[in-house]
Amino acid sequence: MSIYSKLTDTDLAALLTQSNRLAFAEIYDRYKGILFVHAYRRLANSEEAEDVIHDLFINLWNKREDLNIKNHMSGYLYTALRNRIFDVISRKKIESAYMASIDLNLVASAYITDHKVRESELAKIIEKEIAALPEKMREVFLLSRKQNLNHKEIAEKLGISEQTVSKQITRALRILRMRLGIVVYIIYIFKLH
Repeated sequence: MSIYSKLTDTDLAALLTQSNRLAFAEIYDRYKGILFVHAYRRLANSEEAEDVIHDLFINLWNKREDLNIKNHMSGYLYTALRNRIFDVISRKKIESAYMASIDLNLVASAYITDHKVRESELAKIIEKEIAALPEKMREVFLLSRKQNLNHKEIAEKLGISEQTVSKQITRALRILRMRLGIVVYIIYIFKLH
């Protein structure tokens, strides 16, 4: 049992704002299970629940220096989780509406202009989500997808390991899949190749 497991949430939050990785690990271990159960109950999909939890903790770490958790870590995490669940549900509705509109466009080919407008809007949404990726992750992802560099070339260009490149691309794809919905994600990935 580590000394961190004996600390209060308030103490862990204070250490987290100081970039203490062990405090972060303790928060993760303390809350990941119960947060997953809560997310799974709402989303009824274990992969989506895992992605939401993963995104929540990435965001917690990325914003650690700006955190202002005065009362309860659990309340903060549940609120952040609830907001992410709402985002997933909202994206599903948008995806469903988008798929319905695609069906209509296939039937009524006279509306090609409308399709092009939607495609342009979709491209803007995708670009916006790519721009929202953490800086290093975005840089690696863009070098891979836009400049078609392989992992070795990216690693040499950025002075990082190929394994880091691979992890960054995998994480970027997971985040984009979660944020954009699987159908939009697949369309985007196939357009790149």
